[in-house]
Amino acid sequence: MGNRRLIFIGAHPDDETFAVGGTLAQYAAAGVEVYYACATRGEAGTVDPAKLRGFKEMGDMRWSELECAVKELGLAGLVHLGYRDSGMPGWVDNKHPQALINAPVDEAAGPIVKVIRELRPQVVVTHDPIGGYRHPDHIAVHKAAVRAFYASSDPAQYTEAGVAFQPQKLYFHIFPRRALKLVVRLMPLIGKDPHKFGRNGDIDLASLVEVDFPENAVIRLSEEAVRTRERARRCHISQMGDSTPQSKLWRLANKLLQQHDSYMRAYPVQKRRKEYDLFEGVV
Repeated sequence: MGNRRLIFIGAHPDDETFAVGGTLAQYAAAGVEVYYACATRGEAGTVDPAKLRGFKEMGDMRWSELECAVKELGLAGLVHLGYRDSGMPGWVDNKHPQALINAPVDEAAGPIVKVIRELRPQVVVTHDPIGGYRHPDHIAVHKAAVRAFYASSDPAQYTEAGVAFQPQKLYFHIFPRRALKLVVRLMPLIGKDPHKFGRNGDIDLASLVEVDFPENAVIRLSEEAVRTRERARRCHISQMGDSTPQSKLWRLANKLLQQHDSYMRAYPVQKRRKEYDLFEGVV
């Protein structure tokens, strides 16, 4: 895996762990230079004041948690893309002038092009077209990352962002549908509505089951990668500690299916054979 580079382009602190942590840890342990380009500092949302532990604001705490997770995962570097957490639809954070969702796609792609040209990764990974669970920032990052992936090879675009470079492969992380279906089926048994999942009831899990992206690549995780991911998860204290029945149910389903990560390959387009290595075919 020498001279191999991979970059994950995500929206918030914790996406590098909860979404693709096993994959990033496994490749880092194999000698790949793995980077995380994070769009925001996770400023939106609420947290128990006792958990702030002296931090002035949520963003400071969550970025500190991210730095902890990056170290646990063994990543080679971390980049902030310069935007603010937009929160979920209808939140007051939507109106902040620096909120990611308020940035035009061409503008948001600029910092990503710069990072791609500087780091020159063969493989780029980002959120799927619906942002995993339709988080506005995840969707915005997806659009910007796709724009940047194709623009990075064109010297006539983003001329201030460095020497043109084209990564060889682009993947979208996708949630395993078996886990989603299991949670959706079990939630009514504990008196919960699968259309109103999450701390604020603003995630429609039932609708996510209806979206079926092709699973073009599966990364089978080693026991060590799973353990590493769990250590990284413990760094995100502000996002943990929820003991509601539905959160326990989600963690149970995720644990049952935690030995692999699933991806859709966006470039080059793949329709047939499934891959088990994101670097397959990389020269």
